[in-house]
Amino acid sequence: MLEAFSEIRMIKIVVDIEREIVAGGSGMHYECEQLLLEDGSQQDNLWGANWFPDEQEIEFESLINIRPHQNRSIIIQDENICKEVERVTRKVLEGVKP
Repeated sequence: MLEAFSEIRMIKIVVDIEREIVAGGSGMHYECEQLLLEDGSQQDNLWGANWFPDEQEIEFESLINIRPHQNRSIIIQDENICKEVERVTRKVLEGVKP
C-alpha cells in the first residue's frame, strides 16, 4: 500500500478496533470511514488517525472522532481507545516504509 505514497509523509487512516482492520490512503478520513462502513464495520468501532510511515508514529486526530456520546474532540480522548488504535495500526503497518 505504501509504495504509491513514496512522496507522502503522512497517511490518513481509519481503524476498526473490533475487526482489527485499517483503511487508508484517501485525502479525507471520512472516505476511509465510508469504505469500512460499507464493508460491515460499526461506527462506534471506527477511529481516525494519521500514520507517519517514516517515523512509524501515529497521531490520534480526525474530524470523524467527534461523537456526542463517545468523544467530544477531534483527538481521541479515551486512553484505552488510543491504545487499541495504536495496537491495530502497528499490527497492520509497523515496519512498512515508503
